[in-house]
Amino acid sequence: MNNYRILFVIAITFYLSAANAEAKSTDKPNIVLIMADDLGIEGLGSYGGTSYATPNLDQLAAAGMRYTHAYAQPLCTNTRIQLMTGQYNSRNWLYFGILDPREKTFGHYMQDAGYKTCISGKWQLYSYDPLDYPGAEKRRSTGTKAEDAGFDEYFLWHVDHTEDKGSRYASPVISNNGKFVANTEDKYGPDLFVDYIGDFMKRHQDEPFFVYYSMALPHWPMVPTPDSRVWSDPSRRLEEDTVYFKDMVQYTDKMVGKVIQQLEDLNLTDNTLLIFYSDNGTHLKITSMMGDTAVAGGKGESTDAGTHVPLIARWPGNIKPGTVNDNLVDSTDFLPTILEAAGSQVPKDTVCDGVSFYQQLLGKKSQTRDWVFVHFDPRPGWDKDRFRLVIFARDRRYKLYADGRLFDIKKDVLEKRPITVASDSKQTQQARKRLQIVLDQHAVKPS
Repeated sequence: MNNYRILFVIAITFYLSAANAEAKSTDKPNIVLIMADDLGIEGLGSYGGTSYATPNLDQLAAAGMRYTHAYAQPLCTNTRIQLMTGQYNSRNWLYFGILDPREKTFGHYMQDAGYKTCISGKWQLYSYDPLDYPGAEKRRSTGTKAEDAGFDEYFLWHVDHTEDKGSRYASPVISNNGKFVANTEDKYGPDLFVDYIGDFMKRHQDEPFFVYYSMALPHWPMVPTPDSRVWSDPSRRLEEDTVYFKDMVQYTDKMVGKVIQQLEDLNLTDNTLLIFYSDNGTHLKITSMMGDTAVAGGKGESTDAGTHVPLIARWPGNIKPGTVNDNLVDSTDFLPTILEAAGSQVPKDTVCDGVSFYQQLLGKKSQTRDWVFVHFDPRPGWDKDRFRLVIFARDRRYKLYADGRLFDIKKDVLEKRPITVASDSKQTQQARKRLQIVLDQHAVKPS
């Protein structure tokens, strides 16, 4: 009888252990979304960049999936609004540096899905125009406050007026859930942003969380990092020079590595979907190398130099290591993707232009994009008068602008040789027809 009891206890123990393991495997994954500020594909070694050391991001790509055709808008606010709302700028654009307070963000939706939510880094979506900029009185304080954007906790730079934003780097000005952080002298903003993320994850490690690390790096001003030789001289920490861009890219990589290590230290790596993306291309003043090829930054421009960005995702046990994906992705796709990963979906009464790439991450067949649509017009906004409305649709090879210009990006990445209707081949004629349908469906005519 004792033997039977022993066997019974062993069987029950095994059953409970298996049940617990099954429950753990079906738990909602944590999701960490990291978005760099002004970094094209040429900035990463895994994409062929050779100017900067990016070992953490390269290892992330080796351990996960790297997309070769991910695109963003040419400037930050344009991308960030699409990213957070899942809608094209043609639907909900107001002004540069402003997020329409009527919009729900992925923070709200992830809260609804049962997640604790956190944003750390750059905000700049509430009040952007300085007082003396024409029309500023109509736009100041018209955006979304960080506390109303769907995040349980925030730790952010530039939460209020532009003239009060202060530094994002040395001796930064940071709001910690509505209270400005004291004693930041001799400290570096990106270090504080990532330390806050680590603390948030530690406090919420026993429940699903969504972290949006909206990086400040490597955005202008190009200034020293704590790893720069001149950092030891406090008087030079805000010294602007493009020579420091290399240090900033490498510190970007360092901060990604720090987040990766935080997850490892908390034993959360296997249950965390980690995504890295960028909001637009590299600054115009920067030229980087991809082997023997010099690549000029194109921030603000509609060419690949301004819109072709890195996208890497890692989730051990779910995403096959070393996968390269050539499907199209744009910034509207992140909201439905992270909601699907959370076991949720965009409400049926909500307009969403994005296409989830979640099943792609798992190596399963799913809907993919045949095209990317861009409505880019950062006006009105301080220092944005030089821009004009640009509308185009593209696939992996061809790009058609609303004014009729067609380019073969594979052969003409700098868009120097437009293909006229008169010179169309059968292939370009088909591409023009295919992309014109997209423009007819989505383009908003300028008023």
